[in-house]
Amino acid sequence: MESTLICVLLLLNTLINSGHSEDDDGVSKAVLTIHPNSSQIFSGESVTLRCVIQGGGVTDWEYRWLTPSPDQCPQKEHVCIISAAEFSHSGDYRCLGSHQQQDSKWSDAVRLTVTPLPKATLTVEPNPVFPGETVTLTCSVRSDSIWSYQWYKERNDNVVSQSVGHTRTGDTLTISNVAESDHGLYWCQGEIQSRSISSIISDLVTITLNALPVASVSVSPQGLLYSGETVSLQCVIPGYTDWRYLWFRDNQQLPSQTSKAIDITIPITQTGQAGQYRCEGLRTDQPQRSQPSDDIIISVTALPKATLTVEPNPVFPGETVTLTCSVESDSIWSYQWYKDRNYSVVTQSVRHTITGDTLTISRAAESDQGLYWCQGEIQSRSISSIISDPVTITLNALPVASVSVSPRGLLYSGETVSLQCVIPGYTDWTYRWFRYNHHLPSQTSKAIDITIPITLTVQLGQYRCEGLRTDRPQRSQPSNVVTISVTALPTASVKIVTPQGLLYPGETVTLQCDISDYTDWTYRWFRYNKKLLIHSRKTITISLPDQAGQYQCVGMRKGRPQKSYHSSALPIIITDYQPSTTLTSDKEDVFTGDRVTLNCTVESPGWKFYWYRHTPDSTPVTTTYGNSYTLSWVSVSDGGQYWCRAGRGDPVYYTLYSDPVQINITERPVAVLTLQPNWTQIFIGETVTMRCDIQGGGDSDWNYRWYKNSPVVIPFNIKPEYRISPVYMSNSGSYTCEGVKGNKFCKTSEAVKLTVSDQPQPVLRISPQWLNPGDSVTLSCEVDKTSTDWSFSWYRTVPYRAGLPSLSDKSYSLQPLSGNVTTEDSYTLIPAGPTHTGGYVCRAGRGDPVYDTLYSEPQFLWSGDLQPSASLTVNPNRTQHFTSKSLSLICELKGNSTGWRLKRHTETAWSSECPSTWRSITESTCTITSLDTWYSGVFWCESGSGENSNAVNITVNDGDVILESPVHPVTEGDSVTLTCTFRHQGTNSKPKTDFYKDGTLIKNETTGEMTIPAVSKSDEGFYKCKSDEGESPESWVTMRGVFLVPPGSVVSISLTRLLCGLLVMSPFLLVSIVLMVKCCRARDQIPCDDVIEQNESSV
Repeated sequence: MESTLICVLLLLNTLINSGHSEDDDGVSKAVLTIHPNSSQIFSGESVTLRCVIQGGGVTDWEYRWLTPSPDQCPQKEHVCIISAAEFSHSGDYRCLGSHQQQDSKWSDAVRLTVTPLPKATLTVEPNPVFPGETVTLTCSVRSDSIWSYQWYKERNDNVVSQSVGHTRTGDTLTISNVAESDHGLYWCQGEIQSRSISSIISDLVTITLNALPVASVSVSPQGLLYSGETVSLQCVIPGYTDWRYLWFRDNQQLPSQTSKAIDITIPITQTGQAGQYRCEGLRTDQPQRSQPSDDIIISVTALPKATLTVEPNPVFPGETVTLTCSVESDSIWSYQWYKDRNYSVVTQSVRHTITGDTLTISRAAESDQGLYWCQGEIQSRSISSIISDPVTITLNALPVASVSVSPRGLLYSGETVSLQCVIPGYTDWTYRWFRYNHHLPSQTSKAIDITIPITLTVQLGQYRCEGLRTDRPQRSQPSNVVTISVTALPTASVKIVTPQGLLYPGETVTLQCDISDYTDWTYRWFRYNKKLLIHSRKTITISLPDQAGQYQCVGMRKGRPQKSYHSSALPIIITDYQPSTTLTSDKEDVFTGDRVTLNCTVESPGWKFYWYRHTPDSTPVTTTYGNSYTLSWVSVSDGGQYWCRAGRGDPVYYTLYSDPVQINITERPVAVLTLQPNWTQIFIGETVTMRCDIQGGGDSDWNYRWYKNSPVVIPFNIKPEYRISPVYMSNSGSYTCEGVKGNKFCKTSEAVKLTVSDQPQPVLRISPQWLNPGDSVTLSCEVDKTSTDWSFSWYRTVPYRAGLPSLSDKSYSLQPLSGNVTTEDSYTLIPAGPTHTGGYVCRAGRGDPVYDTLYSEPQFLWSGDLQPSASLTVNPNRTQHFTSKSLSLICELKGNSTGWRLKRHTETAWSSECPSTWRSITESTCTITSLDTWYSGVFWCESGSGENSNAVNITVNDGDVILESPVHPVTEGDSVTLTCTFRHQGTNSKPKTDFYKDGTLIKNETTGEMTIPAVSKSDEGFYKCKSDEGESPESWVTMRGVFLVPPGSVVSISLTRLLCGLLVMSPFLLVSIVLMVKCCRARDQIPCDDVIEQNESSV
């Protein structure tokens, strides 16, 4: 049944399908298809029309086409291809098939619409854009979704591709976090890739990257700010209003300040910079933020000082003066004016006008002269400036006219005189002239000319002038009166030029005609009133005795005056004898190196002098134009007899020879300077004596001069010694001396250098510083190595007590040691019992009176032995410790000792007590909570009464290995264990360890420990250990004998008595004594001799 149903259904389906393309009447029908199958075809696109005949069972159809225009499709072909569609191709297309006189039905019409290629449209949102924002570019081609899009920037070949900052999605391109590189031209183009069609490129769109708006801070009030004022800051961001503001001070945000304007009150004491402020804005819309403003520095300055200027100054009577006051060129100030006194305020008056920053004084008078100053005020801010410097207004006198006369000098009859009115400082004067106080109205020029009558030889007149002008000053003071006088002609005079004084037969005489005031004279000479025709010069020469007589002269010249009066007659008189000379010397007995001056005198002047030695008729030693001859730096060979004579004229006229003078020259004595005491090093406060001895000086009547660094310090001293007491640093220098006897000097001494140094401080050294009982100790005191002749004083330190010699810082008083003054620089201590830790000081002295040095710094002698009065113990009980660990130092007191304090000595310094910076104190315990390497040093306890405990040398190591060794000396025969301890023990707490003594390997141990079963003196030395973990510092291990006192003391006597007792006592007593000795060894706190002494008393 089911199979039959299926067959019926298939048959019906076949029938239906076979008749689908035919009409009911069975005729075939054409079916027209188009590709692309779109109602919209773009110009230039390729279109294919295909005609298919359905029904009829015929295949060889011929086709006909109905097209909008003829011949657009080929007839008979079933395919019509339009390779490039144009607008003319738009319209309806139909086709049919023909076969043997049989046509199919026409196909349904297919409408073809050809449109132009569309143009892409590009939109950008937002644009312009701000840095950091996101911009979206949207490309659209009409409203068709079949398009895909391509994006371009700047160039056609520069396609914007997908990247971190660029996202392409459908018709959008999103640019996130926009930067400067995204600025530029953009365009887009649509594509239908299935049809190979591209739209027209969109118009160009420029994406503009705008800068963020810049915030700026405005300050009110403007200008300088002063203490106590309130400053308003306003954040200005242009272009937008809906900002939320952020404020910053010195780069720190002020969270409470979100307003556009904030107020800042400057503290009244504030000066200088009050802060750097800036602001920026935030908003929800674009742009969402601004750039921050530049920093505004709020600076507070001291009140400004007013500046006062005065113009003009000086001022002339009747003028106007303007005073201008300014405070830092700021216009917000008003001004107050003062004169002569702070409380004398200049107020508005008839002649005083105050306008803004100026004070105007009209018609200046004498009362306006004086001191002025001003002060600025800002009344709205209640601020006053500092008062200006005072300015003195000076009222100057009017310029004074003066009359100059030309020609200058004497005026002669017939000459013309020019008078000129000179008024300094100005040129635009109108001049007024007066003669004998009568105005000359016709004379208004600066210069006037006056002709002297030829017969006038007395006063011509008295003249004065004054000036008038339009500018300041408007007038001058009148000139002084100038008297114009006419004088007589100059007078000539005759004088003898050479030779001067007496004239002798055979000499030639030179005469000179002198006429005052002028030089361009032509001269005429007269003898006995007769003109000498051949002479026209100023000087003439005549020969004696032939031309003796009375001579006159007169002068002639071209200038004014043209001639002089005749001179008076000058008689020429002859002396009839030959002149003589007299020779003298300033010194006759001189030293080598001195100067000797010879003087040759003649009764008349004008001579040349000739000097002779040994014989007068020899060749002159020298000639001089002066009457003296000086022998400089004479030697012994310069001694002997000297003569002189004089000559003058040409030919030379000679005088007679002088009598001889004897010059005696001896070697110059030498000064020798010695320094007493003759120490190379002198210190401040000492006494120095310098002695000057004259060697080869003959008698002893010398005076002395002393020099320091060349300048004289003592110009005259009758004693040969110069004492300086006390000396100071300023006395240092190079000293010389010389002897003076009358006008003679000995040779200056060689220089002796005096060097004065600061008061010295000796250096004390102790050897050894760690002491074994009974050993001697050497104290060495060293002063400056270049100084000598010292004696030395030795002291032990005790607690400070007033009245005792003490150190300058009062840390200790000083107790002299036995025989404490020595000439040697060392002192030996020989202890007679147990040694104790203690401090020592030395001082040196020399000279008479004694000059003392400073005290040395205290040095300490340390003993590791426990003391009966107190002992120092450490916890942990070892000498080496790790850094960062704790250490307790315990002063165990015994007896009535009080006032104990912990002392520490390092290589660089020593300090007292237990510093609070690194410890905690509980009674007598000082705890260092965290050790460091600089805590290394020697520690001991000191009592207020001067007792000291044993000393402990502590070493703090910042390495990984230390050596545990005994803190106190070890008694010979005892067992000692040295342990190598590690900062980081790890799993192997006791690695293999090497032990060294005095740098030499002595043992290898795997346990980290080394034991010496019975120590002896030879085991004393420096020990250290080394392993793979590192190397420890060295520690000194001290060995002690059984007894704590040296042989020959109480112990040796006690042993003798003990042995005697053993001869008569029982063996039991002997055993008891032996046990006590062993007990003594085990308890090093109790000296063995104490135990033995107790035994002796019991015996």
